[in-house]
Amino acid sequence: NLAKQWLLRSVDINPYNWAAWQELASSIGSTEELQQISEHLPRNIMTFMFHIYCSQELYQTTPEVYNTLTEIQKIFPRSAFLQQQKALLYYHSRDHEQAMQLFDGLIAEHPHRLDGLEIYSNLLYVLPNRPKLATLAATASDTDKFRPETNCILGNYYSLISEHEKAVLHFRRALALDRAFQAAWTLMGHEYIELKNTQAAIESYRRAVDANRKDYRAWYGLGQGYEMLECYSYSLFYYQRAAALCPGDPKMWAAVANAYAKCDKLANAVQAYKRALVVGSQVDNSSAAGSFASGKSADPLAQAVGGALDPQILYDIALLYERDGAWEEAAAYMELTLAQEEGPEDGDVGLGVMQITSRARLWLARWCHRSGELERAMELANELCQDGVEVEEAKG
Repeated sequence: NLAKQWLLRSVDINPYNWAAWQELASSIGSTEELQQISEHLPRNIMTFMFHIYCSQELYQTTPEVYNTLTEIQKIFPRSAFLQQQKALLYYHSRDHEQAMQLFDGLIAEHPHRLDGLEIYSNLLYVLPNRPKLATLAATASDTDKFRPETNCILGNYYSLISEHEKAVLHFRRALALDRAFQAAWTLMGHEYIELKNTQAAIESYRRAVDANRKDYRAWYGLGQGYEMLECYSYSLFYYQRAAALCPGDPKMWAAVANAYAKCDKLANAVQAYKRALVVGSQVDNSSAAGSFASGKSADPLAQAVGGALDPQILYDIALLYERDGAWEEAAAYMELTLAQEEGPEDGDVGLGVMQITSRARLWLARWCHRSGELERAMELANELCQDGVEVEEAKG
């Protein structure tokens, strides 16, 4: 708090000292803190820049942030910093296409600017786009081999081609150049997870969290590490931290749900999975939230739009209900899993037959057989034979 007071005085006296703004941003851990500090900030263009930077650091992808950014870009249309912030906002909101276009434009205009390109390499790794990542790695190496960003890009490239030892070597180099380069700690943790070196992974993620408490990937990594060690209550704690920092990512909620299930807290697991569904669904979140929150088995069926919900999560919820002995709810969610194969009435294409929907079909066939609905059981078993999945069991 004392640091914040002095930094506020510093930016008041000299608003163009960006280093002071960055230090101030690093001391802010939540949107509430940002709102509190906003009241004491000077009213100038740098405050707007600071707001955009903090919102991006806190993964705030609200329309207000985009509007502020658009307004400032009218004043500074060629600002590389603003374009980078916009690309990062799209990246955090998982609009990968838009983020890639903005990064490509940034590289075309500023071919030797390496700031923030380690995030672009993460994006290319996730997509995965090996040719572009190889080109980016070559360009960064030609520009400056002794920048932590360059070594992170090279590390991501080697990780993508499954040369994990080489990837670790480059992340170590990045950290030799800058011990506080937080992205390298997180990425090195990912590599150690791939190499099944859990203790080293946990240590890397801890360093990443020490460098930046707001990095949800590092908290998620800690959760993964402890899950591999079968310390499920620990992993639950870290997954919850990750989900709190990035509530818009269904993967975080699915991890929380999985950890709850491992801790035998089935009701909490179901709620977390439902949260993952709402966050990750292509249906209108506001209408979906109401129906999932009530937790009634019939409600989600109103949302059974083909391909709009994640069939894996629906299937996992059904299995949890089965574990809990709530057979009607389990059957309702299995039906919902199956419904994702078909497209909605407005002409969108559904997901088609998948392994997970076939498992749901087999479960339903058994359920119908047990319930005496023999015609439906026959129909489902015939469909399985046509799909060529679980054929032997379906014939049986």
